[in-house]
Amino acid sequence: MKQESTIFAWKFHSYTLKQYFWKERTLWSDGYFVCSIGEANPNTVREYIRNQG
Repeated sequence: MKQESTIFAWKFHSYTLKQYFWKERTLWSDGYFVCSIGEANPNTVREYIRNQG
């Protein structure tokens, strides 16, 4: 998704993007997501998430 959306954006909006991203043709940063619930019960975490609104 990231690669495809970047190619699409540069193809159709290159004039605008060159004003802000002139050095690299990238819109996304490298990274990853890590999550831990520690000692909490998974059902407790699910219920907490459901009640967030």
